[in-house]
Formats: sequence, structure tokens, C-alpha cells
Amino acid sequence: MDIEDSTSRTDAAKAQLRSLMYDMVEKALHSSGIGRRHHDPLVDRGDGVLALIRPVDQAPMALLLTSVIPVLATTLRQHDIQHPDQFLRLRVAVHAGEINYDRRGCFGEALDITFRLLDAPVVKRELRQIVSPMVVVVSEEVYRSVVRHGHEGINEDSYLPRTNVLVGGRHYRGWIRTDD
Repeated sequence: MDIEDSTSRTDAAKAQLRSLMYDMVEKALHSSGIGRRHHDPLVDRGDGVLALIRPVDQAPMALLLTSVIPVLATTLRQHDIQHPDQFLRLRVAVHAGEINYDRRGCFGEALDITFRLLDAPVVKRELRQIVSPMVVVVSEEVYRSVVRHGHEGINEDSYLPRTNVLVGGRHYRGWIRTDD
């Protein structure tokens, strides 16, 4: 995930928003039953955070879409109402795939796809045009393996194929959730 318009803010404001974002992400994960044993330590992305969730029965992909994302959205809304001077809006990308590690951290095509979806101009534009404090884009893989199967709490019709990104010479579709 990534904070909207962070480059236009002062360093002090960024520090405050980063702290809020981390607190909100940790709260959303914890309240959804995704404990530290289910994910790697959160990875700092400057004005964003990378959460690598391990695919286990206790933390299925559907749980991210039916619990973590809604809790995060609600927390953002509540914060923005209570603290309009610290307005926080996020872009969130969800993808699944293999992650590689070396002594410096994680890498791999799955991350490349996720970051390209997150930074897609269409996704940024969508967030600017909606009232909600968060926009969610899922990869084609997540759409096909989770969203389209009608899991309880996931409305397939609220995801539309709105972006394509190029990674390594291949196109990857992103499905943007159009409701709150």
C-alpha cells in the first residue's frame, strides 16, 4: 500500500502519516486473526508498507478481501473524520505469487507486478476521483482464484478490469474494486 500525495507533505507530516498507516495495518491484520506468525515483518516502502502474508489456512487470500481491507477502510474513514488535518488516503494492491529472499530482503516478479499495479496511473486517478479514503486493485490471479468464486463477503461485480501494467514484456490486468 501507498499513501496518496505523500511527496507534497512535509517530513514531519510524513512521519505522522507513516506511523498512523503502520498502526492501522497492524490493527486490521490483528483484528482479522492474522497474527505475526502468518506474515513477515512489515517492510518499509518510504511512503508505503509491504505486507507479505503467508498462504496458510488461518490466513487465506479471501480473508484479506473480506476482513483486512474492510477493517482498514473503516479505520481510515474514522481517522479522517476525527482528524481532518491528518487526512490519510491509501492505494492498496493485492497479488499472490512466489517471493524470493536474499540477505537484503525480498524480490521477484510477484512483487514487480504488485508494485506496478499499485503505481498504475489509473489506480492513482481512481483514488483522486472517489470519496472513499482507499482504492483497492487486485491482480488477475487474485481475481481468478478468489474474487470470481463468490466467497461470502466478496462481490465479484464490484471489481472491474480497469488497468493493465507491463512487467518484463508481459501485460498483467488489474481489477479495481469500485465500492466501499
